[in-house]
Amino acid sequence: MSEQVLSVSTGPESANAAGRDGDVAAIDELRRCYQRIRAELAKVIIGQEEVIERLLICILARGHGLLMGVPGLAKTTMVNSLAQVMSLQFNRIQFTPDLMPSDITGTDILQETDQPGRRAFVFARGPIFANIILADEINRTPPKTQSALLEAMQEHHVTAAGRVFALPAPFFVLATQNPIEQEGTYALPEAQLDRFMFFIPVDYPNRAEEGRIARETTGGGPVGLGKLIDGEEVMAFQAVVQRVPVPDHIYDTAVDLVRRTRPRVDGAPDWVGKWVTWGAGPRAVQYLIRGAKARAVLHGSYLVRMEDLEAVAHPVLLHRILVNFQAQAEGVTSGTIIDRLLAAVRGEPRRG
Repeated sequence: MSEQVLSVSTGPESANAAGRDGDVAAIDELRRCYQRIRAELAKVIIGQEEVIERLLICILARGHGLLMGVPGLAKTTMVNSLAQVMSLQFNRIQFTPDLMPSDITGTDILQETDQPGRRAFVFARGPIFANIILADEINRTPPKTQSALLEAMQEHHVTAAGRVFALPAPFFVLATQNPIEQEGTYALPEAQLDRFMFFIPVDYPNRAEEGRIARETTGGGPVGLGKLIDGEEVMAFQAVVQRVPVPDHIYDTAVDLVRRTRPRVDGAPDWVGKWVTWGAGPRAVQYLIRGAKARAVLHGSYLVRMEDLEAVAHPVLLHRILVNFQAQAEGVTSGTIIDRLLAAVRGEPRRG
């Protein structure tokens, strides 16, 4: 009897192939998980599918999101429900004019020790110590308190009395903002706006959706949501998103798109100099690529496509392009600028 020999390669190529196969399986699982999350959230959120997708892109890309809309559009319910289905610890911070930075991060309090008659300062952690933070109506509080979020959002830790306290992982800030035209609002400083990966407008529901809201949410008790994944799985999916391959022409397009938002930069159209005070910085390029990766896997793709980049261009760039008074007088918005730049980029031949 002849002996059958099975040849198994254990070199780098075999390891790379195994890694790719593992990522493909993980992307397929993430796509199925995304569908289950959408179906679960539909029990309490009617419509707003695009908003939900953008929130999930932020989480998978390890970014923070800023939701903009008038009160009553279920922004708070959306974020709370997302935390529930992901089994993540959720805290809501209601921003008010009298809120202090220590009300967010925490403060030292004097407490009794085990030794009689002796007291010591102990750090009492604030509501920022959770996985998902809902910064509700963030522009209702003055800039001094708004800035308390900066270190936490960027560094994922809080510094108090010279000590550093790490925030739990995963960690996301999802803030809501009222239109700045409303009374009692404070515009967010540009430095803080730039910390948010996505600016997500939340619009009114259409007539059919509003009819469903009237029928389905005004009777019966609260709807229970299932816990579909946990924090460990969220971080595993984030790692998969980081490894999604990006073709060179996507990198080139992202860089060109961001550079053309800046007036008086080589390659920027003349009309950008006419309407834009300043454009997006390098962080926008990073967020375009990271957002496109997350969007690709949510749609079942194993590499980033041009439509993925275009889909995240608006939420990444809307709050990073400042238009001037002339643009405002002519009815030109940052969204108009992005649309025109995308049209110009689409019409150009790909590099390479």
